[in-house]
Amino acid sequence: MSNSTLERFPQLFAGFAALSLALVISSAIGAKAVHDVKQTNDVLVVTGSAKRPIRSDYMIWRLSVSSQEPTAQAAYRDLTRQTERVKSYLKDQNVPDDAITLSAVESYAIPAVDSNGRETGQTLAYRLTQRVEVRSNEIERYTQLVQQASELLNEGINFVSEPPQYLYTQLSSMRVEMVAEATKDAKARAEAIAISTGGQVGPVRSAETGVFQITSRNSTDVSDYGIYDTSSIEKDITAVVSITFSMR
Repeated sequence: MSNSTLERFPQLFAGFAALSLALVISSAIGAKAVHDVKQTNDVLVVTGSAKRPIRSDYMIWRLSVSSQEPTAQAAYRDLTRQTERVKSYLKDQNVPDDAITLSAVESYAIPAVDSNGRETGQTLAYRLTQRVEVRSNEIERYTQLVQQASELLNEGINFVSEPPQYLYTQLSSMRVEMVAEATKDAKARAEAIAISTGGQVGPVRSAETGVFQITSRNSTDVSDYGIYDTSSIEKDITAVVSITFSMR
């Protein structure tokens, strides 16, 4: 391009210069973007787990008595008699008063119906229920008591016993320890994979804790929402974490 042309069209020269500069900058940005993408995608996602056996240290036992009579007054008197007998039985078994909780009495009027099954507007009977809850950390003794309490049925007590719930009260502190163990397991797995591929494990990019599974001993049950088995005394607790490591 001649000097005369540049002198006549100085804006053309400025345009070429700007275009060249833009191409250089775009190339640099593109190279950096490729480098960043490579760095971002160069990761390894590993799942780690930890499992421990635990033994329940607390139990809740729920039971109830009920009475059904033609009048509410008669049903209440009979329910009171049965409730007092249950309380007396528990006292004889050395269950302390502060371990026993009585709920409010539940009352239900049973409607009378005709031969076609339609309600007549009259009340056939009243059914009253008293629920009792027993809590204790004496697992063995109270488990035996639950098994023996059915003898109340022989006395004419309308007694219903629910299966006891067995709980573990040290979960809060154990969760922290188990997440740490699961994280170590994830790192060990990541290093084993890295060695086999000729790479090295770098810093942690992100970590996600899964739900805890508390199951009966040696159970294979798993749930996306977590499991808390309360039917067994001996349990297993499993923690799972998902760790994203950078790779070098």
